[in-house]
Amino acid sequence: MQSSTPHFIDAHTHVQFAAYDADREEVIARATAGGVSMVVIGTQRDTSARAVALAEAHAAEGMYAAIGLHPIHTSRSFHDADELGGMAGGDAVKPFVSRGEVFDYEYYKALAENPRTVAIGECGLDYFRFNEDEPRDGQIARQKDAFAAQMRLTKDVAKPLMIHCREAFADTIAMLRAAGPDGFTPGIVHFFTGTVDDARALLDMGFSFTFGGAVTFPPRKGAGAGTYDEVVKFIPIDRIMSETDAPYVAPAPFRGTRNEPSYIPHIVAKLAELKGVSPEEMKARILANAERVFGIEGFG
Repeated sequence: MQSSTPHFIDAHTHVQFAAYDADREEVIARATAGGVSMVVIGTQRDTSARAVALAEAHAAEGMYAAIGLHPIHTSRSFHDADELGGMAGGDAVKPFVSRGEVFDYEYYKALAENPRTVAIGECGLDYFRFNEDEPRDGQIARQKDAFAAQMRLTKDVAKPLMIHCREAFADTIAMLRAAGPDGFTPGIVHFFTGTVDDARALLDMGFSFTFGGAVTFPPRKGAGAGTYDEVVKFIPIDRIMSETDAPYVAPAPFRGTRNEPSYIPHIVAKLAELKGVSPEEMKARILANAERVFGIEGFG
């Protein structure tokens, strides 16, 4: 993709997932036509390998990959459609059973060394729901072991860490602090849902943050009202990127349908509003941030 204007960046998408089996090339073509470059994110062995293969096939469109083992795939567990993005009864996101995977360092290292791979992850900790058939301590231990191994891999291949964290910020931050600056290469906390204090701690360790469709939703009511917007406003603009997390969590006005990378402009427009800049400036800043974090000189 060649353009005289900055590209939009979808820094976290899953267009290799089965949700796109019927029209994947059309989805990619819509993104390309809209000036969107993307990083396709692996979540276990198969989806990581497919992310790299897709990035190789679409290098001309500015596509890259990240590879890793998501914490929900470290134990056998059931995940329903509401948990995965709330598709309002649609067929785009289906429930699945994670088979449970042990992190194979050499397998993932080989994928990580591919020149189209720009990050390690998504990986991290997810305490949203546990398999009730076994003790939680064992499940948490497996998540932590896989996360620690992937932190080491970032140093081994000199590529940044892409973190998934859900209801586990205290332990995530503690693990990163314990590893120290020589224990991982800082990168991105994707779909950040933490507090200002969590953001401050992660900023101090060198992390950037991606935000997706949730920023376009109406403000929450009650005790959490306005807090999400305040976190976005707190984080410096040079640490912010846009993502879709497609097929999950489509932005307004597509909420409740399958998400896709071509929707990124809606997210960038909302981030621009929250940061008090024009959409074009936000777009350019996100591109510069992505190039710096991923070590790419010019997406596309």
